[in-house]
Amino acid sequence: MRLACASGAFDRAFERGDLTQLEFIDACARELTCDGVVLDVRHFPRLDNDYLAQIKKMTTDLGLTVAAYADDTFFQADADRMATALERAWRLGAPLVTSRLARETEIPWSAQLDGIARASALAKGANVTLAVRNAVGTFAATGHDCKRVAKEGDSAWLRFGLQPGELDATSDPATLLNHTVLLWCDASLPPTRDRIEAFSGFRGFLALDHGDGAATFSEMRAAIAQRRRRW
Repeated sequence: MRLACASGAFDRAFERGDLTQLEFIDACARELTCDGVVLDVRHFPRLDNDYLAQIKKMTTDLGLTVAAYADDTFFQADADRMATALERAWRLGAPLVTSRLARETEIPWSAQLDGIARASALAKGANVTLAVRNAVGTFAATGHDCKRVAKEGDSAWLRFGLQPGELDATSDPATLLNHTVLLWCDASLPPTRDRIEAFSGFRGFLALDHGDGAATFSEMRAAIAQRRRRW
């Protein structure tokens, strides 16, 4: 299992202007010594092709993998914006676009399923896989919900960016193993809360996030060291 740091873990620092995306990437390689990064659309100062090429070159030079491009509004977007997000991921060299689904109080399931179908068709054309991130209150809150998404979404380009620690006690993460392409954990919690025992042979990335986006580099460095010892 490889470890990636999610820029979302430092969202507060980005909002305050205390951290730039380039500084984040450099710190991931030199200070945190992780294997990859998950880059959130919120933290790009620009999204033109020249800047995306710069990020791809920088991560390559530093020995980092862009594990995923994160956009939490992706599955609620129209087709044009979905296509744009997928193209950005492709230009970055990211094999995944990861996003949560809508909250159940926001739209009906039929509308969300339409969005999933639209996104899956576009993902196939872009050769970028979708990684649905589970979250409480959304259409992918529990293991049962995720199975419904996989069954009714019915696409080889629709997979999960699973955070086992966010599933309820009745959910068995192991039943989603074959559809999981990215794992998430909350770096503010101890590794025992990650619930990823069923994924000990997982060959993809474990992305470290932070519950309230207020991580510090010292905290993240300790969390990465803990996960390396455990996994």
